[in-house]
Amino acid sequence: MTARHPLLDTVQPLLTALGATVVAVEQIGKSDVPLVWEGKVVAGVRLPALHGAMDRLIDSVERELGGKLALLSRAEKQRAIRLLDERGAFILRRAVEDVADAMGVSRITVYNYLNSLHR
Repeated sequence: MTARHPLLDTVQPLLTALGATVVAVEQIGKSDVPLVWEGKVVAGVRLPALHGAMDRLIDSVERELGGKLALLSRAEKQRAIRLLDERGAFILRRAVEDVADAMGVSRITVYNYLNSLHR
């Protein structure tokens, strides 16, 4: 890619939020997602490995709520739990423990927030 295609500028915020990277056309692998513009592949998207997914989910919620989870109010922490739950964070192994650590609360607190969501 000699010149950056405008499609890449358009999707860059999404790729950053996902932790994905852009790959040149000649480097696209079978698991990469081709980006097509007017019938021509202009680049590929390489999705990140699952390792680090929880950190990326927490980072995205922190960006959305405007602060570190540990510094949020109780109501904002409950909202963070709702956002993480909606994004599937709690299907990951050790999710409750990792979120509790990031929030500076106990696992029981996270479970209580989750239980109140699912009532």
